[in-house]
Amino acid sequence: MKRRGLSLALGLLLGAGAGVTAGAQSLPASAGLTQNIASLAALPADPAALPAPLTRNGHQIFTSFREGLAMAQCDADATSPRWRKQFAHAPSRLGNVEDDALPLFGYVVDELRAEGLPTEFALIPFVESGYRPGARNASGPAGLWQFIATTARNHRVPMENGYDGRLSAVDSTRAAVRYLKTLYGMFGGDWQLAVMAYNAGEYRILQALRRAGMNAQNARPAELPGLSPITHAYVEKLHALACVLEQAEKEPDLMAALDRPVPVLRGHALPAGTTLADWSARNALDPARIARLNPAVTGKRAGIRVLAPALPDTGIDPGSLAMAASGSVATLPAPAAVDVATTTVAATSNAGSGRRHTVRSGESAWSIARRYGIPVKTLLSRNNLDAKAVLRPGMVLRFEESR
Repeated sequence: MKRRGLSLALGLLLGAGAGVTAGAQSLPASAGLTQNIASLAALPADPAALPAPLTRNGHQIFTSFREGLAMAQCDADATSPRWRKQFAHAPSRLGNVEDDALPLFGYVVDELRAEGLPTEFALIPFVESGYRPGARNASGPAGLWQFIATTARNHRVPMENGYDGRLSAVDSTRAAVRYLKTLYGMFGGDWQLAVMAYNAGEYRILQALRRAGMNAQNARPAELPGLSPITHAYVEKLHALACVLEQAEKEPDLMAALDRPVPVLRGHALPAGTTLADWSARNALDPARIARLNPAVTGKRAGIRVLAPALPDTGIDPGSLAMAASGSVATLPAPAAVDVATTTVAATSNAGSGRRHTVRSGESAWSIARRYGIPVKTLLSRNNLDAKAVLRPGMVLRFEESR
C-alpha cells in the first residue's frame, strides 16, 4: 500500500507540471526528477489530504450538477416550451471557452453541494443574471443573485461607500447559499417551496400554505393560492433549464466543447493596499478575466475576498506560475516526462518509434487525439488501452501524428 501511495503521489505531482506555456524553457531530465522527488517529501501520506486540483474537466462540473439534483430526471411534460426556448442558449454559453459561465457555474455547484443543498439552486443565477456577476437591473437588484439592497443587508452582504458586495460573487454566493439553506430547512426539504420563497419571500409562502390547508410535508407547490404568476413561473423556469441541460448532454458538439480543463474558482483574500490588477499580475492571472469576475472591486480595499482560479500551495513564488489568458489551466515549469503511477503505459511509450504526450490534468483521450489529428481508437490501441480507460495526469502516451 505504501508503494502504491508513493506512485500515485508522484504521478499527481508530475501531472501538475505538465501544462507548460509555449515560451517556457524545459529543465534537464535530472533536474526535473530531482525537483519532483524533493517536492514529494512535502506531500501528505494520506491521499485524501493531497492538494486540491487547480483545474477539472468541464464534464466533471456537469456530472457534479446532475448528481446533486433533487429531481434526477427531467419531466418534459411539466415544462413550458416558452421557458425551454428562453434558456436554449445556456448550454452554448457553458461550452464557450471565452465565457465565464462554466467556471462560475462550477463554483456555485461546489458551494451548494458542500452544504448538502440541491443543485437546482445553481440554476437561479441563470434566471436572475445570466451568470454575470456585474448584472444590474434598472429596478434595483444587482449581482449574480440579483439581491435588492435591503435583502443584501439582511443577509450580511457588505454594502458601503465604494463597495457593493452584491457584485461580489464570493459575498453574494455565500449569502445566497446561507439563505437557501434556511429556506430549504424551513420548508421541509422541498426545493420548489424554497425557490418560491426565494422569489416571493418566506412569509408569503407560509401564508399561502395556511390558506390552502397545507404544510411543507404535503404541499402541492403548483396549487398554492394568492401568489404571483411570476413566483409559480420561477419553479417552471428552473425545471425547464434543467431539462435543457439534460437534453444538451446528447449533443456531441457541446460535449466536445465541455471536454476541456476549467479552472476551479476559489475566494482569495486581497492584501491591503493592493489593487485587483496588481494582485492578478503578481499571481500571473489574466487581469481582464479577474476584473470581469470581480466587478465589486474598484480600488485598494482591505478585507475583501476576490474570486479567482485556485492557486497552487507549493511554496513556489506565484510569479513563476502561468495562467493561460483563457483561464483554462494553471501551469508549473515542466519536469522531465517520468511516469511512475502507470508503468504499463510508460513502458509501452518507450518502445518503438513515434512521439509521446504526457497527460495533463483535465485531458481526455478525445482531446489528445483531436490535438494531434489522430483517431481516438488509434491512440488507445497504440497504448494498449480500451475505450473505458481513465487517463491520469503523468501518464505518457505514444502516438504517430497524421500526415
